[in-house]
Amino acid sequence: AAPRRSLCVFEYVYFARPDSVIDGVSVYEARLNMGRMLAREHPVEADLVCGVPNSGLEAAMGYARESGIRYGLAFVKNNYMEEALFSPRIVLVDDSIVRGTTCRKTIASLRNAGAKEIHMRISSPPFIHTCYFGTDIGSEKNLIANQQSVAEICRSIGADSLGYISVDGLMEACAGCGVELCTGCFT
Repeated sequence: AAPRRSLCVFEYVYFARPDSVIDGVSVYEARLNMGRMLAREHPVEADLVCGVPNSGLEAAMGYARESGIRYGLAFVKNNYMEEALFSPRIVLVDDSIVRGTTCRKTIASLRNAGAKEIHMRISSPPFIHTCYFGTDIGSEKNLIANQQSVAEICRSIGADSLGYISVDGLMEACAGCGVELCTGCFT
């Protein structure tokens, strides 16, 4: 049998620059579509939608546009400080959760700044398998979604709710790609 060829879907989710066009599909538009799909699949009442810089910004914009919730910045990051700007109910969008340590710290800093509710939304499905072709993590034991349920991850990271885009939703967000997309790290 001929070898199967497919493009890693993480090119659209995270790896590629937002101004890239891969196989005729704008990475920026695909990420906006991921956010739109997240808003359809995991709606929530909130005051502000923000993205984790820089990996969740485009998906957060898409979530805000689809949901009608105001988009804004919750973080001002530079080499010297990180300041969270107050909003009581926040939808926080990022591209993925690998180990859970980064989003746990991000959520804690938003809580310290006065956020009352933090609803985490992820523009990729739960990352449960390692992939030595691009998303090399080492052991699958390092992947929080391989060890815990969505509800357990939600508690572990300190969020009020957690929603991942579905595999079908991700494929729809990247519709128009001229090649098959590999989703092995999710499936």
